[in-house]
Amino acid sequence: MITLQKSIETYIRAKDGNRPFLIADAFTTDAELTMQVNTQEISFPGTVKGAKAISNVLVREFAQRYENVYTFCIGEPPASGPAFSCDWLVCMSEKGTGLARAGFGQYEWLAAEDSGQVRKLRITIEEMTPLPQDRVQPILRWADALPYPWCPRERLGEGAPEIEAIERIRAALA
Repeated sequence: MITLQKSIETYIRAKDGNRPFLIADAFTTDAELTMQVNTQEISFPGTVKGAKAISNVLVREFAQRYENVYTFCIGEPPASGPAFSCDWLVCMSEKGTGLARAGFGQYEWLAAEDSGQVRKLRITIEEMTPLPQDRVQPILRWADALPYPWCPRERLGEGAPEIEAIERIRAALA
């Protein structure tokens, strides 16, 4: 049986690595995604239904705009049970502009008890800050050095670049 932890890790591999075929392993066929976007800096549909549509929105369309994506679940992986919530951090760059992006929010996962696959995911995006091109290298070097995809909160400060937006995001996730 697939565990919720494995489904979450598979989702992150699919999204960050532009591997849409993996979404079918992580989500039930009839899964539902809801998004609450609390920033003007990025947009997503409010609701997406079905693994195929989730794959299109969170992997295919996302990968058309972004690269060098690092998504971190902050804290420990789920121990057991079908429900799990955690904060997340993302660092990436925009393909079209070369700008850096850093953001954070929350994930709320609900797995199907019979399969461990995700049947509901709620993503809240609190911040998704675009940063100048000269910030890409330090942000991605920092992200590359963090434990992936599960990052303990206390490790977020290790090697963090001295960039106002990164300091603000780290403080929000503390």
